[in-house]
Amino acid sequence: MEDIIEKLKKSNLTGRGGAGFPTGLKWEAVKNAKGEKKFVICNASEGEPETFKDGYILENFPEKVIFGIKIAMQSVGSDSACIYLRSDYFYKFGHRLKALAENMPLTIFKKAGGYIAGEETSLLEAIEGKRPEPRMKPPYPTENGLFGFPTLINNVETFYRVWEISEGKYDGKRFYSVCGAVKNKGVCEFSENTPISQILRETNNFPDFDFFVQAGGGASGEVLLKEEIDKPLCGVGSIVVYDLKRTDPYLLMEKWADFFFRGNCDKCVPCREGIYRLLEMAKRKKINKGVMEEILFTMEETSFCPLGKSATKPFKSLLEKII
Repeated sequence: MEDIIEKLKKSNLTGRGGAGFPTGLKWEAVKNAKGEKKFVICNASEGEPETFKDGYILENFPEKVIFGIKIAMQSVGSDSACIYLRSDYFYKFGHRLKALAENMPLTIFKKAGGYIAGEETSLLEAIEGKRPEPRMKPPYPTENGLFGFPTLINNVETFYRVWEISEGKYDGKRFYSVCGAVKNKGVCEFSENTPISQILRETNNFPDFDFFVQAGGGASGEVLLKEEIDKPLCGVGSIVVYDLKRTDPYLLMEKWADFFFRGNCDKCVPCREGIYRLLEMAKRKKINKGVMEEILFTMEETSFCPLGKSATKPFKSLLEKII
């Protein structure tokens, strides 16, 4: 029987939480890491606005997610696992997941803190009972994770796809969430390299008005104009459609900035102060493009963790294409 890690490598499955790291390589790193204990964590924090495909999976295929976690534990040599659920998912799905895993050493955790608490090293800090702040990397969780032991952290959909791969049913698809100014809000499934335009057309969501989309995340996703969407979607698989004429770009920036302001950890100056200044400008509806570009550049180049770096993408693209 072929080893599951080799199957993961051959499938070219990448993490479905946004980073897109090759799953087989991550599992192999944890399997080969030395440690008295090893942990497996399913990250179900799904913290960005307008993202809900993991919730869809937990509602419709929870047993397959649990099966994927069980395979991971066996593969990397772990005798302990946990599922890290955002608050509403904890109350909605926690009991069912626990029942499905009643014969497994699996713990259900409720997400602590804001958006940053879903970043993988902040997640580790939260589970350890500490303030959710990102850790310095390296070392990576695969070597030094939960309580200092090698730890495998994957997204809900990743574990679902592991189940498919183990059953020989994986065909390169992924889940996408579509919402905003559309007729059919929901979750759909297409091949990984399907263009955004095709997803909108085949779900009967392609607008008949001037529009733009935010692709890859409901806060950190890139703004794309109508003529730019004939390309695949990256990130967490979300598509948010906006009516170009009816959307106030300043209110949209305020929404993003407020989300990041409330969700960051305040650990580093570039992110903490940069987001505050972005929020301040958006509220005043007075954008100094030169100043904003400097703030975004500083955040992108010097923020401690991915939150400050990825938070720049929507502002940069909106500034360039809409304002």
